[in-house]
Amino acid sequence: MHSATLKIAVRMLTALLLTSKMAIAAEINIPAYTAYMLPNADSAQISEQHGVTHWDDPSQSVNWYGRFQNLGMLNATVVLRLPADAKSQLQIMIDDQSRSTIVTGRGDEPVHADFGSFQIKTAGHHRISLSSKNKKGVAFGDLVSLRLNGDAADAAHFNLKERRNAASVHLAYPVEDTTEVEAFYCESTGVEEPVATYYMACGWHRGYFGMQVNSETERRIIFSVWDSGNEAVDRAKVNDVNRVKLMGKGDRVFSGDFGDEGTGGHSHLKYMWKTGEKQRFLVTAQPVEKTFTIYSGYWFHPETKRWMLISSWKAPKEGGYMRGLYSFSENFDGQNGHLLRKATFGNQWIRTPDQKWTEITTATFSHDPTGKDDRFDRYMGVENGQFFLSHGGFLDGTTEYGTPFDRPATQKAPDDLMLPKIKL
Repeated sequence: MHSATLKIAVRMLTALLLTSKMAIAAEINIPAYTAYMLPNADSAQISEQHGVTHWDDPSQSVNWYGRFQNLGMLNATVVLRLPADAKSQLQIMIDDQSRSTIVTGRGDEPVHADFGSFQIKTAGHHRISLSSKNKKGVAFGDLVSLRLNGDAADAAHFNLKERRNAASVHLAYPVEDTTEVEAFYCESTGVEEPVATYYMACGWHRGYFGMQVNSETERRIIFSVWDSGNEAVDRAKVNDVNRVKLMGKGDRVFSGDFGDEGTGGHSHLKYMWKTGEKQRFLVTAQPVEKTFTIYSGYWFHPETKRWMLISSWKAPKEGGYMRGLYSFSENFDGQNGHLLRKATFGNQWIRTPDQKWTEITTATFSHDPTGKDDRFDRYMGVENGQFFLSHGGFLDGTTEYGTPFDRPATQKAPDDLMLPKIKL
């Protein structure tokens, strides 16, 4: 082959390879309903059916979070709907790079706001923030999706589901089911606790006990026990023989029903527990006639320095002790699922009917299905001699499901358990 012919062939092959690479360039379509509004989560409406709508305040931005493995170029386009001939001036920022564009509406036909190219310079999580330069009160457009392509889009991971909650994370304690656990003690401290956070210190096969952030002005201590039977949603469908019965509760404690996660008896005390302040929890199990067990939840009041009864429930079809001991952290509202949640869990002890205390110094990490495929910002470890759980925040790194951890022993069983009597 002549050299001229060879050069032409090389050029043609090179062009073919470049064309092929462009044709198969990675592209990812991220639904608008997976985004978060900042700083006010309620500043627009987000739904799976309509995407992001009613966004009309330029002080609020629409934010997506993704994890990138590959570096390089990333092209960004937002798909939206605008009234015919209406104009919207939008800006996207990724790290320290920003691009702006103006789009003109076509009514029901989607338009594409092309922001051009960005560079992903580091592997890990990055935030993609969409803001508006329009006047307040004028609709900026109903967002359908964010489209990314380019080298950096290859193998990038975003949560593509409507559920925007951070993954729920758990500590499983290795206590044999044959162990007669008469009492379960655990301490928990909230470190990062946005609204819609529940830190559950003492969980077992029939209930859970912990502390919750309901709003900026309301926090709760919660103790709940499940009914028997298989009803998952509506407690009104649970027969009397399967219902847990309230045996007593403390002052200012509300009690009632719960459903939608199994059914049972719920109780809570409204109390503004403090960030960084240790909370102490104790659950006891008292078998009755081999057919019932009375489960009671006690909480140590930080101000009175005394143990108080939250509530006590008689659970049917039991007659034994506690098993399946665990702790967990949950984000129960997805509007702020991008925020970091963190708590410590320490000084775990169990007591058997012979009044012998045994310290638990090992726990295994687990998470819910959201943590399997959708959100990898979920962690466990040991910090200041205690286990910690954290989730959310779109931090880099992760903890693998089933990873065991050991904390140092305190060798100090609780010795101040002057518990109040149950007032029937």
